[in-house]
Amino acid sequence: MARRSQSTRLHLAVTVLMCAFVSTDGVDMNDLLERASQLSDKLHSLSTSLTNDLDSHFPPIGGKMMRPSMCHTSSLQIPNDKDQALRVPENELLSLARSLLLAWSDPLALLSTESTTLPHPERSNINSKTKELQDHTNSLGAGLERLAFKMGPSSEALSSLPFYNNNLGQDKISRLANFHFLLSCFRRDSHKIDSFLKVLRCRAAKMRPEMC
Repeated sequence: MARRSQSTRLHLAVTVLMCAFVSTDGVDMNDLLERASQLSDKLHSLSTSLTNDLDSHFPPIGGKMMRPSMCHTSSLQIPNDKDQALRVPENELLSLARSLLLAWSDPLALLSTESTTLPHPERSNINSKTKELQDHTNSLGAGLERLAFKMGPSSEALSSLPFYNNNLGQDKISRLANFHFLLSCFRRDSHKIDSFLKVLRCRAAKMRPEMC
């Protein structure tokens, strides 16, 4: 019951943020970045919650197999830490965040489809949260498009990061391991997106670098 209540509160909070992106006419850059960074933070929290749901019954699966270099987004050259991110121009940071988010359109659709029949005791909960993850990612993507439009053409460039898998395997272990692996990659990337947006928010507010 506590887990369901926590999920409901998270869903309501993110729904409010999603609605805030519906109309952004007259909204300044600082407010847009604040909304985007709040939504990206919720997105990362939801992906962490989903990972914990999977690990609750199958802790060995995925964790030992997952290597960041195997994620389909690993070819994108991105800052390794906050200090590096602070040195990247604003338009490039936004492009990186948008490229990472766009690269998860197909993988999240696959996870959403597979979650309906995933051989896991928490399948119903995982299915619900996976669909939320997909919806919230689409909402954040729309918000970042509006940000890119306000920042100008230099922020609209995107890197192509194709995803070629169309299934997670046939046997139970493969499906669980591949689901976990993809989710772990998304959790890693959602943290990067959240970090980039917080740096952008910090710069827009003209805060000192050490305060970011």
